[in-house]
Amino acid sequence: MLFRDLSFSAGDGEIWQITGANGAGKTTLLRILVGLHGFYDGEVLWHQPLAPSLLYLGHQPGVREELSARENLRYSQALCGQGGDPDAALEAVGLYGFEDVPAGRLSAGQKRRIALARLWLDHKPVWVLDEPFTAIDQDGVARLDARLREAAAAGTLVLYTSHHQVGENARRLHLGAAGARP
Repeated sequence: MLFRDLSFSAGDGEIWQITGANGAGKTTLLRILVGLHGFYDGEVLWHQPLAPSLLYLGHQPGVREELSARENLRYSQALCGQGGDPDAALEAVGLYGFEDVPAGRLSAGQKRRIALARLWLDHKPVWVLDEPFTAIDQDGVARLDARLREAAAAGTLVLYTSHHQVGENARRLHLGAAGARP
C-alpha cells in the first residue's frame, strides 16, 4: 500500500507540490488523478470534465527522436487539441535555433524542454506535471518556475512532483512511510 486516508482539495490558481522519497507513490498518485492508473480503492472527483481541461506531462519527455523540436510540438498539438505558436513556445524554453534539429540529436535537458514547451502553447486550466524540473539547467528551472507561477496567477491549477520548490505559495502534499500529510 502506497498511501492510506489520502484526501485533499485543490482549486483554481493553486500550485500543489507532491513530495516524498523515491517509491513513495508520487507518480502513481498523479496517474490516478488523471485516469491512467485504474488499480486503487477510493474516488477522484473533478468539478469539470477532465480530458479537455488537462495538460499532463509524464516523467519521460515523450518526444519522438526522429522528429524535430518543432515537429514534436506540432504532433503534440494535433493529439491534444492545443493551438499556439510552436516556434514561440520553443523560444520561451530556450530552444531558439534548435527548432529543426531532430530530438534524437539533442541532450536530455533539451528533450525535456521540448516537452515543457507545451506549457507555453494555448491554455489548459489543469496542469499535472511529473518531475518537470528533471534534466534541465538553472536557466530552464528559472523559466519553468516563472511559467508555473504565471499560470497559477491566471487561474491554472498546477499539480507537480519534484524535489524543487516553486515559490512560497505552493501547497505541499508529502507522501511517505507514515502516510500522506497535506
